[in-house]
Amino acid sequence: MICDRLQNALPPVWDGRQAVVYMRENGCKNWKQMEWHGFYFQFECERILSDVMNIPGPKYKNVIFDGGNEIPWDFKAHAVKDGQPVLGNVPTNGYEETCAAIRDYGEVGFIVACGKAVYDTDGSFKHWHDELKGGISRFETERIQRGARSRIRKTAFYFDSLCFVFLNERTLPFCGRFQTDFRNSDGSLRNPKVMLNLSDPRIETYKFDLRSRRLSR
Repeated sequence: MICDRLQNALPPVWDGRQAVVYMRENGCKNWKQMEWHGFYFQFECERILSDVMNIPGPKYKNVIFDGGNEIPWDFKAHAVKDGQPVLGNVPTNGYEETCAAIRDYGEVGFIVACGKAVYDTDGSFKHWHDELKGGISRFETERIQRGARSRIRKTAFYFDSLCFVFLNERTLPFCGRFQTDFRNSDGSLRNPKVMLNLSDPRIETYKFDLRSRRLSR
């Protein structure tokens, strides 16, 4: 049912400008974020699934799962790189918080929208987005002062498949950990995140291809 709802309600092509304006006009607090495609998917999942899930889901420390019914759920969007033979890795929630949720519920689930992205090679999308936000953010100003390069934005996302991933105590150790060496602005270490490998056969993953309308394990 969840799969049918999402594939029928979401467009196959997500235009960056349209998605950002849509989120702003409909009260999404994350419309200013550069990774707009992930927040757009989360925002739409919350709307489409609000009558079959509790939105938001359970909270562990500072981590709030996007939804919950029998188990906690999180909604992610993942851009598969051109020429990449496998679906690749997806950073998700905090490792400690995911462990706590698994202890309480037995497992946690992730709904991942996969597809190809078009990138802002000439910088026009970034310029448009900055103007819409009223100027560059404090974080962007600090990046410029450090001399760090700006990450290239996505201008569009071609949505072609949905992955449903389930983690429990047995399969969580097969996941990697992301940002283990990252630090916060005060110098403290960040909490590592669970890194899903969508192509790992040891992890319970179901992929629905929107073109063939086939569900595979």
